[in-house]
Amino acid sequence: MESSKLTHMVQASADARYQQLVQRLQRQYAAIPAGSPVRLAKKTSNLFRTRTEVATPGLDVAAFDGVLGVDPTNRTADVLGMTTYEHLVDATLPHGLMPLVVPQLKTITLGGAVTGLGIESSSFREGLPHESVLEMDILTGDGTIVTVTSAPDDPNRDLYLSFPNSYGSLGYALRLKIQLAPVQDYVAIEHVRFDSAKELALAISEITESQSHNGSHVDFLDGTVFSADEQYLTLGRWTNTLPAGYSRPSDYTGMDIYYESIRKRSADVLSVRDYIWRWDTDWFWCSRAFGAQKPLIRRMWPKSKLRSDVYWKIIAADRKYKFSDRQLKLFGKPPKEEIVQDIEVPVDRLAEFLDFFHAEIGISPVWVCPLRSRDGTTKWPLYEMDTTVTYVNVGFWSTVALEKSGNPADGVLNRLIEAEVTKLDGHKSLYSSAFYEKDEFDRLYGGEHYRTVKAKYDRDGRLTDLYAKVVQRR
Repeated sequence: MESSKLTHMVQASADARYQQLVQRLQRQYAAIPAGSPVRLAKKTSNLFRTRTEVATPGLDVAAFDGVLGVDPTNRTADVLGMTTYEHLVDATLPHGLMPLVVPQLKTITLGGAVTGLGIESSSFREGLPHESVLEMDILTGDGTIVTVTSAPDDPNRDLYLSFPNSYGSLGYALRLKIQLAPVQDYVAIEHVRFDSAKELALAISEITESQSHNGSHVDFLDGTVFSADEQYLTLGRWTNTLPAGYSRPSDYTGMDIYYESIRKRSADVLSVRDYIWRWDTDWFWCSRAFGAQKPLIRRMWPKSKLRSDVYWKIIAADRKYKFSDRQLKLFGKPPKEEIVQDIEVPVDRLAEFLDFFHAEIGISPVWVCPLRSRDGTTKWPLYEMDTTVTYVNVGFWSTVALEKSGNPADGVLNRLIEAEVTKLDGHKSLYSSAFYEKDEFDRLYGGEHYRTVKAKYDRDGRLTDLYAKVVQRR
């Protein structure tokens, strides 16, 4: 009884805090001149596309970072929309729980992953982050807060289904109730090599279908492609005991680098927390661009600063002051086009895409991560995929030298990738630069449906239109 009372008091306190935050936000909204655009005033971002600066003050949502409550019995969490996954995981792990899908980087926010999509190695079982959302409070462009739920008969189901991949153009998630999954102490890892993309794709299909490999259950599945004849699937399995031969789990938060270990060892084990954040320490492999993988520099680099958000700040400074562009020009080197993309193609087209990518783009390594619809029925109209098909996300993040007369702003290579992905019945994520013409964008990303929902929940168009935001970068 006393425990029940305490739980009730904690929940009441959380509810009161949330209402205070909402009231403050509504006052901010009311202070924006009528008819003026509404946007968020965010100091950080995981988006890789520039935006036109606007003078209108943004909504300060920094305080919407925190977990209001974790319900271990029902395996749910009540979370503010700007909560980073780092903070969310810190709140759930003490209860032996984690979100069903945790995107790879610590400072991605829950609201951001739901409106802008996210993926990880549990996605071959659990789909994408928005598929585990039970309820959301959304601040719409009209200034009202609409509560949407996963119930099929919810009166605002159109907004619930259209929110994923809307990138804040339909509203902002202020509070979300999400499902959680139980964890164990460690994740035992197996790295399996394949000599061809066809073999890799076949293995992905079989493992996703059976959720097992060689008779052993698989809990996590992703992969790394180093070249056309060297690629690995990494199979993760929960365990509460260290495998034979291990006195402690591996640690890739210091001198050792996770992605390099994939080629060096066929088996490994990580603590649950280190497995979740195994890619963050080196931003996959992108920390090499800053010299952070060179032993001498790495020894001097503070361990606490081996994080994706630190590298992002370096990138942001480089973009602002154009250090890299000036250096290339100074030494007479050709300009480089930034290729930062995540795409998804059906697994039976994966080999075709990788063959194209090796021949035309040449970035390595690349990340692969399979995904399927979680329930096999629900369709999300702004990022609609066949619910019966296994897709594979391919992530690549680097720059490619152009001919000396080339202009990176033309996006020649990015356009080439977009065309190939469309040809292979795939999609690409919109967190980075996109170059689609309006008609094609509408066809690929539910344009007609989007306009209907937009007119209903943002009648005056105060939130930037999706195409304008992700392609025209307004």
